[in-house]
Amino acid sequence: MAEHFPSSSGFGVFPQPDQTIAIVIVDSKYSPPNYWNGRWRSWYLLDPSSGSISGSVELDIHYFEDGNVRLTTRKEIGFTVSDATDSPAVVAQIAAHESEYQDELNRSLVGLNEGPFKALRRQLPVTRPK
Repeated sequence: MAEHFPSSSGFGVFPQPDQTIAIVIVDSKYSPPNYWNGRWRSWYLLDPSSGSISGSVELDIHYFEDGNVRLTTRKEIGFTVSDATDSPAVVAQIAAHESEYQDELNRSLVGLNEGPFKALRRQLPVTRPK
């Protein structure tokens, strides 16, 4: 957790009545002096009998200097582990899938900055000189 979430994060592992195991990860970072806040929430259900893991990652980012910009996104994740009783292997697979999603988001946001957001900006000031 400390490697991926440097702020005050929380996690829990909870047995469920249907013999599955719920894994929950939450991290929030608030920076009002810098005009932004963010929250990462992910949850997974591990079925020990089949080794299948299903869940989702939810991200909520709010930037509020000179206006409001908010990004909320959710991705469903599902995969299978070979040995559901090997806790380090389960944690490593979850970390790998979450890192992959974070890389995917980073690529998308850089693309937005270079494409649609750049097109929204005024090419020349109103007075016309560069």
